[in-house]
Amino acid sequence: MYLEHFNLKALPFTITPDTEFFMNRAGYQDALNVLVVALRSGEGFIKVVGEVGVGKTLLCRKLLKSLDDRVVTAYIHNPYLKPESLLYAIADELGLEYETNATQYWMLKQITGRLLDHHHAGKSVVLCLDEVQAMPVETLETLRLLTNLETEKQKLIQVVLFGQPELDELLEQPSVRQLKQRITFSYRLLPLNRVACTAYIRHRLVVAGMKRKDIFSSQAIDYLHQVSRGIPRLINILCHKALMVTWGEGDGTVRLRHVRHAARDTIETQKIKQPVLGYWIPLIGRWVFGGLAVVTLILLLRSGERLFL
Repeated sequence: MYLEHFNLKALPFTITPDTEFFMNRAGYQDALNVLVVALRSGEGFIKVVGEVGVGKTLLCRKLLKSLDDRVVTAYIHNPYLKPESLLYAIADELGLEYETNATQYWMLKQITGRLLDHHHAGKSVVLCLDEVQAMPVETLETLRLLTNLETEKQKLIQVVLFGQPELDELLEQPSVRQLKQRITFSYRLLPLNRVACTAYIRHRLVVAGMKRKDIFSSQAIDYLHQVSRGIPRLINILCHKALMVTWGEGDGTVRLRHVRHAARDTIETQKIKQPVLGYWIPLIGRWVFGGLAVVTLILLLRSGERLFL
């Protein structure tokens, strides 16, 4: 495709959560630090909330890779599970064998035994759940019961919840208020601002092998940030398409017209009305204002010269 054209070693804007592209700025490193510190302090429940596409899954994968071998990790990416199915999934992650018709009581007993084994071996267990806003209330209650498992000094299992903003609404329900009270650390991932968007694009290009200073023009990034609303997943989609268009034209720089073409081909950005002059009006306004300021200054100086004479 365009790799050879831009002298890249790998596709820089895939939408898979590749931890090699994790950016240690723009809130992501702060979020990772909060999670690591909270887990080291032995907290039972930790929550990370963010809009669709802001990078929650990538953060989750990075967290799992950042923990040392003294931590046993479990990851469940499909939270739409019944209570017993959640226990089966956790048992699978912990390497437990069980009968398909095992009761919740038996599963809890087996999981407790395995958690105690890890505790006696000097290891802690961390369970990460993605897209928790889709988890049934009954399953959340089962999850809460798991965190009741503890010794006199620490929890036998720590849980990190990743979800969309709807997770906060779910936790407002009276039936899960006990779980909400146990969330001692939380973090909200936000979309990227203009500066962070530029850094994000450049970071991914550098990781992919970019040797040039810039591939995207400043105007292209301005428009890209506008139509993507700073959401990394949309930025990735638009950048990938824009690189393809640029390669197709044989151009060496991604320009405003290339990003516009990519935006017209992307459903999520079509939801935002983008007038042809919409992007240029603020620039034209600054140019006009600047021109009037210069003319006014010249007239004042000339007037001052006549008064002085």
